[in-house]
Amino acid sequence: MDPVILERARALSARYRIVLEPEEELGYVGHPLEMPGVMDDGQTPDECVAKVREAIATTVGMMLEQGQAPPPPANGEKRTAQINVRVTEEEKAQFEAAARRDGFRGVSDFLRAAGLTLVR
Repeated sequence: MDPVILERARALSARYRIVLEPEEELGYVGHPLEMPGVMDDGQTPDECVAKVREAIATTVGMMLEQGQAPPPPANGEKRTAQINVRVTEEEKAQFEAAARRDGFRGVSDFLRAAGLTLVR
């Protein structure tokens, strides 16, 4: 990977929020909130975060090299605006299935990530 792109990817990776979960055999498993398919593990929380950050940097670097826009990092801003969208029961089930498939905990985060990816 081009060192300039990797450095940019590492800088971006520091802005992603990481979700850590204890795991009996591995210690901890973590993934970035905005990219639930990217994950790693570690015996301690610090080790897990470091490994997840490197996995994020690698993923973002590959996306940048391919001309793709990585998902925007969640910023610290409080989300106060709301968008209401009416869907059919079938559409709702499709959104829920896609959110689970991609590792999101809920439809709202899935739709937010997908929508922001499309508009940026």
